[in-house]
Amino acid sequence: MNNDHRIPRMPFSKVYPLYIAKAERKQRTKAEVDQIICWLTGYSANELQRQIAIDNDFEAFFNEAPALHPNCSLIKGTVCGVRVEDIADPLIQKVRYLDKLIDELAKGKTLEKILR
Repeated sequence: MNNDHRIPRMPFSKVYPLYIAKAERKQRTKAEVDQIICWLTGYSANELQRQIAIDNDFEAFFNEAPALHPNCSLIKGTVCGVRVEDIADPLIQKVRYLDKLIDELAKGKTLEKILR
């Protein structure tokens, strides 16, 4: 939790390949990672690629997101030892929602279950 203060300024484009690598290590795909990100944020595939290309940090990435999915409040569980539903900072909570969804993908959950 100590690094939460650095998350808003972290470039999304630097973390995105790590999400893909984590998924691919578990025989999941970049397309599934993209689908999860687009589901959560409301970005289209093209808009997601644009966000990566312009190198926005997490704060700008989520601030410019068309619409957070209305079911994101159904995302529960822990990331880095912290329950995502208990995170007070709205931006950190959104980042941890995304982390949690990628974790679920890597753990073998079906997209139908991940995309509540």
